[in-house]
Amino acid sequence: MNTTQDTRGTLDRYLPLLLGLLAALLAGKVLKKMVWSLFAMYMALHYSGIHPFG
Repeated sequence: MNTTQDTRGTLDRYLPLLLGLLAALLAGKVLKKMVWSLFAMYMALHYSGIHPFG
């Protein structure tokens, strides 16, 4: 009954997947925050009379 060995095998199998999902989730949150920040800056410039893209 090597339950420690089975647990370690499961951890070794799924740890890279869990770390990849966590990294993707954090990257998605950062990207979402950046997009909304850029949008807010663009709208602030637009409504102040400065039109960056024409």
